[in-house]
Amino acid sequence: MSRPREFDADAVLRQCMDVFWAKGFHATSYEDLTRTTQVKKQSLYGVFKNKRELFLKSLALYREENLAILEAKAAGETLPLRRLEAICEGVLYADEAARQRGCMVINSALEFGGEDADVNREIAQMAQRTEALIEEAIREGQAQGTIASRFGSRELAVYLGNAINGAKMMEKSGASREEAAGVLRTSIALLEA
Repeated sequence: MSRPREFDADAVLRQCMDVFWAKGFHATSYEDLTRTTQVKKQSLYGVFKNKRELFLKSLALYREENLAILEAKAAGETLPLRRLEAICEGVLYADEAARQRGCMVINSALEFGGEDADVNREIAQMAQRTEALIEEAIREGQAQGTIASRFGSRELAVYLGNAINGAKMMEKSGASREEAAGVLRTSIALLEA
């Protein structure tokens, strides 16, 4: 008979996400995870299988939490251009500690490149859902005549998604929040009709 789990799996997952976010997958050791969570290795992997599965679940948690923030910011705005501005404001780092850690999705894309299909699937889900949120606002703005129709809503959503990732990379690389925000403001201004 197996012993009952003696830890909160959700709280442990959040702690592990923070470790992976700060150090990346490859630089994170089993000891980092057990020291942070205060859960023994066999118990940790009894629930999460192995380090890779724990990382993938951490990346999914990060994705879902960040998408929820963006969706809430977008839902708080009725005008399409203002909705795009709210999404862009939501992706910029809140403080210096966040800027230093960067975006876990972008960090993972840089760490893994194209070599892990499961990691790439998580990264693609973040991009697709962010672009869908952006595209919805663009389509509405195009219907109202406030967003240019020279390009399709999908093309413009991919463009703005790329600008967002570029601005996040700028910040992580040391550019000020104002500089990154300026790139995003310019990108939105280019979409106006």
